[in-house]
Amino acid sequence: MSIELPELFGRNVRRLRIEQGLTQTELATRAHINRSYLGGVERGQRRICMDNIARIASALGVTADVLFREDHNS
Repeated sequence: MSIELPELFGRNVRRLRIEQGLTQTELATRAHINRSYLGGVERGQRRICMDNIARIASALGVTADVLFREDHNS
């Protein structure tokens, strides 16, 4: 079953954030975005712009494409 892009993106952001031991507030601060906006992104409720995709990817230390990959192992 295919997942919608905002949900996939948000799931990957949340997974990487947790793997790195970051809170939403810490990641939002690193990415220079609002914490509540980040929460909406993680829930797949936001249509995120490319600038914010790049900010979040940079804050997580990954390339943007990593945030759009579907993990078929889970």
